[in-house]
Amino acid sequence: MQHQTLEKPRILLLLPTRTYRATDFLEAALNLDVEAVIASEEPATTADLSPRHTLVLDFSTPTVATEAILEFNRTYPLTAIVGVDDDTTLLATTASEVLGLPHNPVASAKATRDKYLLRQTLAHNGVSVPAYQRFSIYDDPAEIVEIGNVRQGTDLVHPQNKSADPDNTETQVNFPCIIKPLSLSASRGVIRADTPTEFIDAFQRTTKLLHTLNETAKVEGVQNPDSLTHPSQYLLVEDYIPGIEVALEGILLDGELKTLTIFDKPDPLEGPFFEETLYITPSRLSTDIQAALHRTTAEAAEALGLRHGPVHAELRYNDTGAHLIEIAARTIGGLCARTLRFGTGMSLEELVIRHAIGEPVETFQREQQAAGVMMIPVPKAGILGEVRGKTAAHRVDGIVEVNITIPIGGEVVPLPEGARYLGFIFARAETPEIVEAALREAHQQLEFVILP
Repeated sequence: MQHQTLEKPRILLLLPTRTYRATDFLEAALNLDVEAVIASEEPATTADLSPRHTLVLDFSTPTVATEAILEFNRTYPLTAIVGVDDDTTLLATTASEVLGLPHNPVASAKATRDKYLLRQTLAHNGVSVPAYQRFSIYDDPAEIVEIGNVRQGTDLVHPQNKSADPDNTETQVNFPCIIKPLSLSASRGVIRADTPTEFIDAFQRTTKLLHTLNETAKVEGVQNPDSLTHPSQYLLVEDYIPGIEVALEGILLDGELKTLTIFDKPDPLEGPFFEETLYITPSRLSTDIQAALHRTTAEAAEALGLRHGPVHAELRYNDTGAHLIEIAARTIGGLCARTLRFGTGMSLEELVIRHAIGEPVETFQREQQAAGVMMIPVPKAGILGEVRGKTAAHRVDGIVEVNITIPIGGEVVPLPEGARYLGFIFARAETPEIVEAALREAHQQLEFVILP
């Protein structure tokens, strides 16, 4: 087939079948008059999508998928590749490198997809991180917390944080600590443990989840989930960082971090599980604290080698300053980006696409109006039988959308095993305080009937 001349920008959107983001990214591309090609793991069911607008890829095999993208590009030249979530970040980077498109270094993308590698890279480059260790999902947690059994292996990091008192009864971990999978997101599998007994229970619960996911991956044909180098074979244990938690949404412009907004998380996130609920912007924190959060995120991005595109970071702030919890080379997850508007109403997705195709975005600022989202938590496991009170929730002053994302009859699973919220509630108002109050009131109007 003859190579086509590129008349207008054409972007490849890497959209996993289960993503919430497809509609918003496609609408953004339409608004910008950018041709969008949808790449997913399964063939498109939309009849009006031609072969030039769809591509089937296995996101779990970046090398093979990159070859497919390269072949597609020979006929339909691409201006940019946009990965919309964690599952597609590495592929977007790998393929962009091969095609000579703007991208982050592949090593940087890999570090953001493996929490142990993330901590290693940050520590190696002088960024302060909590004491951390990596354990196999086949390790015995009872041995890990056996008194006096302090491992001196290569995976033990920051042993200087242990007490030098010979009379101190030590285990391999400090308490309180956080147990987390290396590559899952949205707090899935993340558990706090304050005692050896809690550690054993939490370790077993998280490893059970990983074993289940590995078995599912094998059934679905994902390559090498049992590989000794695969992140799913390990979990991270690190010291718990107290303090308030926030999320920072930014974009890297030739290595310079532009903070787009900071989200407050008004509900305490102290464990044992870390179910996020409210995101409110603009932040009510002081200018000095927000500046510290920006500096810490910029420092981490530089240490990782990230230079291009969106950044989503989770941080904590306490008496000792700002502390990075996670950083990802993507935008905020779920439907939460709908809280953000820039300039005269531009969506976050539009801003990301503008940047991807080389248009300037330096001058765009978030709107002045306050906004927020509640990710509706799952109260218990079961089958969603009915949702009551949606009309009443919509009528709350300030509420602009109530979106239930799990269908009636769908399975619901709470954290730490669950991967989906019941839905999202959005509010806009004059102040963050009014937004928060509206979200809480709207949530109170909703009743979820969950059947066994």
